Amino acid sequence: MNLQTEVGKLKRVGPKTAELLAGKGLYTAGDLASYYPYRYEKYVSLSAVSAAEEGQECALLLTVIGKGSNIRAGGRSICHFKAADATGDCRITFFNMPYMVKNLPPGSQRVFMGVMKKSPRGLRFMEQPRVYTRDDYHSLEGTLQPVYPLFQGIKNKQICALVDQVLEGLPEFEDYMPEGDRERLGLCARDTAIRTVHHPGSMEELGRARSRLIFDEFFEFILGIRKKKKENEGLRNDNPMSSESLPDELIEKLPYSLTGAQKRAWEEIRRDLTGDYVMSRLLQGDVGSGKTILAFLALLLCSANHRQGALMAPTEVLARQHMENLAGLKERYGLPINPVLLTGSVKGKARREAYEKIASGEADIIIGTHALIQDSVEYANLGLVVTDEQHRFGVRQRESLAGKGKAVPVLVMSATPIPRTLAIIMYGDLQISVLDEMPAGRLPIKNLAIASTERRRIYKFMYGQIKQGRQAYVICPEVEEGAMSELENVQDYTEKLRKIFPQEIRIDSLNGRMKPAEKTEIMERFGSGQTDILVSTTVIEVGIDVPNASVIAIENAERFGMSQLHQLRGRVGRGQWQSYCIFLYTGSAEEGASAGKPKRLEILEKTNDGFKIAEEDLKLRGPGDLFGERQSGELGFVLADIYEDSAIMKKAAAYVDEVLASDPDFKTPHMRQLDFRSI
Repeated sequence: MNLQTEVGKLKRVGPKTAELLAGKGLYTAGDLASYYPYRYEKYVSLSAVSAAEEGQECALLLTVIGKGSNIRAGGRSICHFKAADATGDCRITFFNMPYMVKNLPPGSQRVFMGVMKKSPRGLRFMEQPRVYTRDDYHSLEGTLQPVYPLFQGIKNKQICALVDQVLEGLPEFEDYMPEGDRERLGLCARDTAIRTVHHPGSMEELGRARSRLIFDEFFEFILGIRKKKKENEGLRNDNPMSSESLPDELIEKLPYSLTGAQKRAWEEIRRDLTGDYVMSRLLQGDVGSGKTILAFLALLLCSANHRQGALMAPTEVLARQHMENLAGLKERYGLPINPVLLTGSVKGKARREAYEKIASGEADIIIGTHALIQDSVEYANLGLVVTDEQHRFGVRQRESLAGKGKAVPVLVMSATPIPRTLAIIMYGDLQISVLDEMPAGRLPIKNLAIASTERRRIYKFMYGQIKQGRQAYVICPEVEEGAMSELENVQDYTEKLRKIFPQEIRIDSLNGRMKPAEKTEIMERFGSGQTDILVSTTVIEVGIDVPNASVIAIENAERFGMSQLHQLRGRVGRGQWQSYCIFLYTGSAEEGASAGKPKRLEILEKTNDGFKIAEEDLKLRGPGDLFGERQSGELGFVLADIYEDSAIMKKAAAYVDEVLASDPDFKTPHMRQLDFRSI
């Protein structure tokens, strides 16, 4: 077996299983070897009920007392059991698992593994625990067992067996890093890291393995970025644009003046497009800083030079909003442009017509999603690529679009407030323009972090805003109730609000599992004012622009990272009215403002400046938690996180500099094996 061995040739992998694996990008033995667990089950030693600590995971050997009950409430089933050992009893609850009544007959003895909780009356209980026979648990006790990202048709047990088969059959993994460099940098061998991350003997071993693999992800990414920068620096602009007047005419007609930062950034973009070298520029600006109008100006300049410009957005909702905004400018100011929208939901005749207009050059500005980079899309004369929300696209994706033309200029926009020290590393192939001013006249968002026990006050305030004609968002971390039942979920929360608010208050819900057409319909209802309160997951984090929305309440705010909370906050404050962001954290008012309120929520209360927040976020996080919420998977990393692992990233960047100083042309064998898959 080698890294290129097809999964279909592995034992116990038939055509159907191979197809399911391929659907997740698992084609070869090498793909399975790098399909890392996302968490581990820690099988702790058995403890007595009386010794189990509240809020801690424990494993209890209990005997079921009496027959379990099964009731239905709110469209779901709830099973209750009473179980005990010699030291005390515990209530066991399962949600939507009615068969457990038969599986746990009276007198049966099982190991229940989960988080021990206590009711206000001091009664112990455990929700949705994992259940084992005594012998099964004994074989696992004291170990860390991998849990892999699953998908329909494949169970964790199958993934474990396939990965083990691959690890047993593969020879030692090659290492691009010489042993001396590994020792100097305090890193283990790549072979050790890959094998250990699947089967760690301890948390310490796992930490060392992950550090090496995270280093590798950063190293390959940064090396690829530096390689791309070297190529870009020598890429001559053989057909520079002329500095046409159309963008300036629009600037003069706009009902507002560009900020100083916008004017500087626009001149940098114009200079790139009309200069001697092909543009590769990042436009980094906080939520609401005015990036979109600069993208439109660049697209207008492209159109005025009789070339096509493409704007790729990460979601269909955002692409449609861009199209509507550009169409509004065209109608209002008589712009001589012919934009077209191309997304996944544009079907049949409309899609064929869009293809024809793009291929013939009739469409001079094309706005869409990933549909823009499909092989079936042919451009007549692509002269500019703009990608919105860069953290949603990897380097290869934006290159796929740029590759539709010859030496196409690229403008990347991002509202993700990455500290400058990290941005220089992450976007090393791009020149950077920063929008560090907000448009005049925009009222700062007022922020409040408050215990969730006080939410009735928030509902009353929200109702007052709605009666004034405004709208509100409520964000929940979960779609529906699951194992983490203490978290608020969209499904139950929507029903709760419908019971609390008067019937005339129109409440809708939104989540990422919905089909694109359904999500678009719900957002259009909210955008047109037909919905008063939208209860949603973080699917609204990027690019939802509803100026009439003045309140956003974020439940379980302590479960989100600062950057994500700041992005969510940016959904309000987009109109002329005073807006408010309320962070509801788990706790009670009696705990006191400083005792119960998380530090990062205090920071968010005090400032709306995304770049200050990013710097504070970096300070607060430190080395991070192995199983914490990771915020930069969208950058293409599997394990690495630019915040949690910033120290490793800086170390990897320094090593890239060393490597390039001695091997600038990637000629040594250990360098040639790198494939830059991370980017």
